[in-house]
Amino acid sequence: MSRYSMIVQWSDEDELFLVTIPEFGDRVVMPCTHGKTREEAIRNGEDAIEMYLEAWLAEGESIPEPSTLQIA
Repeated sequence: MSRYSMIVQWSDEDELFLVTIPEFGDRVVMPCTHGKTREEAIRNGEDAIEMYLEAWLAEGESIPEPSTLQIA
């Protein structure tokens, strides 16, 4: 499991759960994947994170850092 954030939201228009990865927002069109169920969307989100990271490494591109929760 990666340390990247995922936002899973229901879309009435698409009738799917859509997945956004905030750390990839400036490099990837969002939402980046989806699923018919929340569980499927999360699995697809994890797969998408892995796919993007592998592609960026193969192309010698920089990898975005995972965000961490900042508690004040």
